[in-house]
Amino acid sequence: MKDIQIRPATESDFNAMWTIFQAHAAEGETYAQDAGTSREETYDYWFAPEASTYVAVRGEDRLLGMYKLQPNHVGRGAHVANASYMVSPNAQGVGVGHLLGEHSIGEARRQGYLAMQFNFVVSTNNPAIHLWKRLGFSIVGTLPKAYRHRRLGYVDAYVMYKLLEDPARWPLPEED
Repeated sequence: MKDIQIRPATESDFNAMWTIFQAHAAEGETYAQDAGTSREETYDYWFAPEASTYVAVRGEDRLLGMYKLQPNHVGRGAHVANASYMVSPNAQGVGVGHLLGEHSIGEARRQGYLAMQFNFVVSTNNPAIHLWKRLGFSIVGTLPKAYRHRRLGYVDAYVMYKLLEDPARWPLPEED
């Protein structure tokens, strides 16, 4: 794991990001976007103006995974971060997701977020659920039959949440 670095994503990373995205979309088991999502839509998703996007790389050119961090909502909900992650199918099960998760939590704190929320964790995605729980997230809600799994049909999705700072130390809201 020492030879894996996490850095901001650049446009030159997108071909590898697109390949990883296509694999997950085609699998139809963990991500809401499907195989019909265009390259342009995928680029706009990962490089949205409000997002900070990072990649995990080994060596000069082997992209292992990525995440994007952005506000979960605008305005009065902007103190809560949201993040999306993908790990290359060829790099799963070796800790890349854990590295990305830890990095995103640190980056969210650095950017001033007070909490993180995942809006749509597929209930059958046991590796992700286990990882997020290990990193301190809790399931705070269940969306019954919200995800159309390619093999299993309709399955639940979870909302997961983590405080990044003790609410007693949160700054007072600014006056409108």
